[in-house]
Amino acid sequence: MDASDRVVLKCIDCGREYQPIDVYECECGGLLDAHINLDWAGSVVSKALFDKRLGSREKILRSGIWRYKELVNPMADDLCIITRPEGNTGLYENKRLLAYTGLSSVMLKHEGENPTGSFKDRGMSPGVSEAVRLRMKVVACASTGNTSASMAAYASMAGLKPVVFIPEGKIAYGKLAQALAYGSKVIQVRGNFDDAMKLVRESSRKLGMYLLNSVNPWRIEGQKTIMIELMHQLSWNQPDWVCVPAGNLGNTSAFGKALEELKALGFIEKMPRIASIQADGANPFYLLWKKKAGSLTAVEHPDTIATAIKIGNPVSWKKALRSINATNGVVEQVSDQEIMDAKAIIDGCGICCEPASAASLAGARKLVKSGVIKRDESVVCVITGNILKDPEATVKYHLSELEGITPKYANAPTVIDSRLEEVERAINAP
Repeated sequence: MDASDRVVLKCIDCGREYQPIDVYECECGGLLDAHINLDWAGSVVSKALFDKRLGSREKILRSGIWRYKELVNPMADDLCIITRPEGNTGLYENKRLLAYTGLSSVMLKHEGENPTGSFKDRGMSPGVSEAVRLRMKVVACASTGNTSASMAAYASMAGLKPVVFIPEGKIAYGKLAQALAYGSKVIQVRGNFDDAMKLVRESSRKLGMYLLNSVNPWRIEGQKTIMIELMHQLSWNQPDWVCVPAGNLGNTSAFGKALEELKALGFIEKMPRIASIQADGANPFYLLWKKKAGSLTAVEHPDTIATAIKIGNPVSWKKALRSINATNGVVEQVSDQEIMDAKAIIDGCGICCEPASAASLAGARKLVKSGVIKRDESVVCVITGNILKDPEATVKYHLSELEGITPKYANAPTVIDSRLEEVERAINAP
């Protein structure tokens, strides 16, 4: 079978198929999925193969994405693959997490351990690699921060020109610093993320830039490997639930797709239920699911301290809804107070994350309290970004300087005079 026959792009609305070229939307306006020929994949991949690759010294196979390359992009030639490498992120347990959620088993999978500090590297490596395969020269994205940092890094490694559209004044400095440092052309758009997204899609069509937001199907294929690697880490013994922060809904979309494929290939016996967690100030997907509506209504002015999920009109909502339905999952919302308190718990375990990441743990706790998740069920919460993506939010939480938030787990610094007895007093204080 020729490499080009191993995968096609297929519209999720009308079903029209395309050969893998520089296209990410159907003529009807629907988003495209990468459909890998699972009959072929089933004949070439196995648990033993993936186990064998764990010990490889080859740069590409050391990647937590390209170790599973037959399930990501069967056309990808090694010469086109841009990898740092990424993936291989840790799974963490801590007694404080059990006490906080009321669960008997909860783990955190920390995607903030990727090279640029977020899960975005999972999708950007295949996305930029595909741009290289297609001989594109300029790549573009709209971003609240993490996408721009990741795209700029991988594009610069590949010798491509990265162009980033960001909402003016609405991006954490830790993320903006990366986009600038990695050499991207940063365009600040007056408006919010959704305005930037609309403009980058139009600009990409008219100016011949390769769009690398999650509308690009190869982004989703890369993000699938969060679930593939997780199941591999658990010796293919699936947890009952996977909780994930939800903004533009790329991860929710990717996770369901990965789990369906793994089950079809016989790697797992059942699919974990996906819990997609939104901030209550940026909750269009939650409202869609709660109302059982036929289409998504955008939140016009999304507002949350969790800037990475501060998105009012997520482009991947249809794919995400498919994932929720396929896994018998749920959608929940949490407040900024719940997010920041959950973040303090994660940070206090020595694990640490940016605000949006903590939505997964906050959501798990809320779903346990409501009885949706049973206390004896096993849960994995995906942590999406590194703490240094937004250090200002962390400091302000512990200094009680976040408007509308009362920090339940504040750890403010102690000011003392320069005397030994003051040091002793401070150390022994509760």
